Order: sequence, then C-alpha cells, then structure tokens
Amino acid sequence: MFQKVKSFIDEKRLPGEGAVLIAGISGGADSMALLDILTLLGCRCIVAHCNFHLRGEESDEDARFVKGWCKKNDLEFTSIDFDTRQYAADRGISIEMAARELRYSWFEMVRKQYDAEAIAVAHHKDDSAETLLMNLVRGTGISGLCGILPQNGKVVRPLLCVTRSEIETYLNERGIPFRTDSTNREDIYARNHIRLNVIPQLKKLNPSVVEAILRTAGNLSEVEKVYRRAVQADIEAVLHADRIDIERLRERVSPLSVLFEILSPLGFHPAVIEDIYRGTDATPGKVFYSPSCRLIKDRTAFVIDRMEEPLDDNRVYLIDEVAQEISTPLRLTVRFTDPPASIGKGRHLLYADADKLQFPLRLRRWRAGDWFVPFGMNGRKKLSDFFTDLKLNLKEKQERWLLLSGDEVVWVVGLRPDNRFRITPQTSRVLLVELKSEEAV
Repeated sequence: MFQKVKSFIDEKRLPGEGAVLIAGISGGADSMALLDILTLLGCRCIVAHCNFHLRGEESDEDARFVKGWCKKNDLEFTSIDFDTRQYAADRGISIEMAARELRYSWFEMVRKQYDAEAIAVAHHKDDSAETLLMNLVRGTGISGLCGILPQNGKVVRPLLCVTRSEIETYLNERGIPFRTDSTNREDIYARNHIRLNVIPQLKKLNPSVVEAILRTAGNLSEVEKVYRRAVQADIEAVLHADRIDIERLRERVSPLSVLFEILSPLGFHPAVIEDIYRGTDATPGKVFYSPSCRLIKDRTAFVIDRMEEPLDDNRVYLIDEVAQEISTPLRLTVRFTDPPASIGKGRHLLYADADKLQFPLRLRRWRAGDWFVPFGMNGRKKLSDFFTDLKLNLKEKQERWLLLSGDEVVWVVGLRPDNRFRITPQTSRVLLVELKSEEAV
C-alpha cells in the first residue's frame, strides 16, 4: 500500500518527501496509517489532534493515545479541546458540521503557525463514495457528485487511492495500533447510516459498488471541467454588480444551472433556488433568503443583497444649527447662506428656507406611511408611491434616508426636496445641504 500511496501523491502532485505538513490525526485506523506513510516518505509531520468531547472518557483516551504515540516516535504534537455541542447549538447546525468547522479552522491556524505547506487528512476511497451518496441524497450540483478531491486549497488527502480494507491490512502488517470510535457502529449520523446500511445493500447488487461509484465520480469530474467553463461564461453574461439580468438569464441553455452556481455559494438551498427560477415572472419586491443574503426580485433583475450589516430603521441622527458637516450615516455638508441668484441643480443638493425649519433637523430612514409634497407639486404623495414611480427596487427603497423638520419631510435625500420648504421671494436665509456620499457608514 505504501508504494500505491506514493505513486498517487506523485500523480496528483501532492506534497511529498521533505514537505512540512500538519497531519490531522484522530487516533483511528485511517489517520494512523496516514501518519505512518507520511513519516516513511520523509515528511516533517506536526501531529494535530482535536478532542471534540463527544464521547466522554473515550475522547480523552484518544487524545492520550495520540500524544503517547507521538512521544514514543519523537513526533511533534499539538492538540485542542472543543465544546462541540455548544458550538453547534449556538449556530443551529448539526454536530457533524460543527466538528468539521472547528477542525478545519484550527488546522489552518496551526498550518500558519508552523508555516506548513499543507494539511494532510486521512479520507480514503470509501469516504469519497459515501460523500457522493450523501450529496446525492441531499441534492447537489455536478461538483457534489465528483467525490472528494485529492487537494482542496491547503488540504490534501493522500489516501484517496486506497480502501478502508487496504488500510486495515496495512496496519496489521506494520503492527501499528489504533483506536476504534464506538460511534462508528451507530447509524445516528448520516454518514454512518450510509456506511452501515446503504452501501452493504448496494454491494448485494454489485460487490464492487464502491469502485463503480468512484469511476462515475471520475467521469463526472472530467465533465465538470467542461461544464465549469461553459457556466462561467453564462455567469459573466448575466451577473453584473450583484444584479442577475432576468432576460439574459432566460436566454441561457440552462438558466437553473446558472442560478445554482451563482446562488449556492451564497448559502441558498437548492429548493429555494428552484423557487427563484420559477419566480422570474413574479411581482417585483418578492424576496428569497439564505442565512447570509437575500435575493430581491426587481422588474428586470434579481438583486443580491448580502446583508453584512442589517438595516436598523430606528436610528435617528440629529443635525443642529451649528453643524457644518456630518459623516454618519451619510456624508453631508451643511451651511447657511443668503438667497442665491440662481439655484444649483442636482439631486445631491438641497436648498431650503431656513426660517421654515425646526432645529435640530432629524435624519432617519423612511418608514411605511411616510409622505411628502414633492417639489413643484401641491398635493401630498406617499413615499412608497414615489419610490414605485422611480422604479426603485426593495433594497434601494430600504436604503433611502429622509431629512425631517419635526415630523415633516424636508428632503428625500438624494432624490427630491419637499415643496413646502422651497425658496420663495420672501426667503431671507437659506439652508444649503450637499450630499457627498450615499454610502452609510
């Protein structure tokens, strides 16, 4: 098996002889075989062990076993303890996902600490087949059907060329001890259920089902290269500045595939992406959510809003008479002047009769029910109708700020002033406000 893994490392151009590697070692059969092979290859391995505290004393015994093996074989060792259940509960994710996030985040920290070339983990052929089946059951794109990659960023998997059975035979021949995770015999986790129940049933149909699954994954990996190039060209045609052009999307050979590749990395569930695809003719304003983003249906586009900082509609900022400039939440310059001979044009400028204003002025986001008298008109108009006339999408509406005198709108900032505060021949003092930036701080 050693020669088989060595050839695989060379074929896939993974770090080999002399490389400094962080070796993720649990103490189980797979990771102990990985550690032995990497050591025989002449790699400098920093053994990194995670204690997830999911199996009580058994977890602690694993940690002591790995530490003892490293001491006996003069290997560098580092470890960490995680409260995995609490981490999962805080984030509303599964124990499996929590352990994965904690493990790889810490591995990367250790890699940087030691300036290591890569992080080596012990996934093998059976793991790759199980991953493909898990993705198939959950629903996935073509990349999810390609199995586990030999290298993904800084993570390398030198044992993907061998099976679990080959690993166990290797350990017996080498006399290398290992720990057995008692939960591997329980089917409460999805991967264990597939390993213990699904694959044995499939082997009744085809004893070589794991190899067959992996051949299919290999074929799909080649197809995925062609698919990736084609879909990337489609993405560039339809996506500009977080706007997905609906008409151009409809012209693609597979609009749903394009949406999947754009939105799946943003956390949108496949079922939601299908709803979005069916919603290309939906009424503007319809919103679809992922944990970190929302997608807003506009007239001609889907607008991606990443929601890095949720809007707070309750914030109110005061501008008193001595203010000359504010930088939060907008950059505004404020000054008083005599009536000008001519009024400058531009949506970024407000000229208002200062004697009609009640200070301090108030700056806040617009709210449902707000109204004003648009400049040049006599009748009042709801801001919601005003925004609709301007064809603003939901995100653009929610980002609008109002400048108020008391409870009356003086200026829909950056769009239009209120006619009630306009300059007249009787005006003796003018408030001039200039919008420098519409980006909230």
